[in-house]
Amino acid sequence: MSGAAADYGPIEALLPHAGPAILLDALVEADAERVLCTRTVPHGGPLHDADGHLPAWAGIELMAQAVAAWAGWQARREGRPVRLGFLLGTRHYRCDVDAFPAGTVLAVEAVRGFHDDAGMGVFHCRIDAPGLHAEARLTVFSPPDGTAFLAGHSLQGNTA
Repeated sequence: MSGAAADYGPIEALLPHAGPAILLDALVEADAERVLCTRTVPHGGPLHDADGHLPAWAGIELMAQAVAAWAGWQARREGRPVRLGFLLGTRHYRCDVDAFPAGTVLAVEAVRGFHDDAGMGVFHCRIDAPGLHAEARLTVFSPPDGTAFLAGHSLQGNTA
């Protein structure tokens, strides 16, 4: 890991995820509007296809985690705890490969297009590596109190 990446601390400290749910390796650049993370695609894993590659559809989760890393880094800089966030949707996800091959080092970038105090945001995201490119616009929501939000939006009373 380079010295620049070490300045941001471990990615685990920036995300509300844990263990194998964390798909990013490191945050390598960040500022008020943008974040750049990396991921070396392992051979095999919970989301991988039969050939051991990461399917292209998982790129949306990589992008969402880059947004979460940006939010976590912002929170740490401001002395706030890392908050829970939700991916509400994506527009025009485009990827020029069917899968991200094992061993490939992915650069995952998220650039803030809009973000408000209520927790709504839009980020323009991309994934790049030699011979591949993916991009999308993600709409996200991070309520001020994720636990209270989830408690108020549970499925209590619903039966199947």
